[in-house]
Amino acid sequence: MNPTRKIATVAGVFFIVTEVAAIAGLALYDPVLNSPDYIIGSGADTRVFLGALSEVILAIAVIGTGVTLFPILRRQNEGVALGYVCGRLLEAAVIVVGIISVLSVVTLRQDLAGAANADAVSLVAVGKSLVAIHEWTFLFGPNYALGANTLLLAYLMDRSALAPRFIAVLGLVGGMMIFVSATAVMFGLYEQVSVWGSIAAVPVFAWEVTLAVRLIAKGFKPSPWIRVVDLI
Repeated sequence: MNPTRKIATVAGVFFIVTEVAAIAGLALYDPVLNSPDYIIGSGADTRVFLGALSEVILAIAVIGTGVTLFPILRRQNEGVALGYVCGRLLEAAVIVVGIISVLSVVTLRQDLAGAANADAVSLVAVGKSLVAIHEWTFLFGPNYALGANTLLLAYLMDRSALAPRFIAVLGLVGGMMIFVSATAVMFGLYEQVSVWGSIAAVPVFAWEVTLAVRLIAKGFKPSPWIRVVDLI
């Protein structure tokens, strides 16, 4: 397997991992995100810990896509390729902030909720504040940052013709839609986890899965400006 084929396969696997980990994390976080009294209740801490682990894997895979693809993408436009890597690092960092905020709710529940002098009202308020932080990181990480990063990568794929044109176009459409949707959510037009939010997320989901399958199954399309010697 030549270097470009290996890079394509690894990048494709990273994209698949991001999708699986993102969906798993959101599903596992449900008790703490949607139960205002979680911090003073019996809790479902193991489930939340598994959700946090899923998001840790997500953050690693997000960084992995940028780092893995950089040697290929820089041959087309090094500045934009570097921007994509930095954008993926920012996206991962925002995700980690969200993980810490959710785990902080669990820590407070374990350490303070059962104490004799615990103020339930104050604890609930703190818990809601930490969950609110996660909600904003969920908006700015897997929405704003993801939208911008998708646009950068789709642009590079389109210019370089490393993937079929329809895949690049799907990425451009998906990146723009998720970015616009994030703005709509920020201004309160609808909830992020809603029918409209889900509809806006479908194209970017389809882009990442389609690109991943293409990279794993066939690798990059032949391109005259990629020389194997540059990647060794």
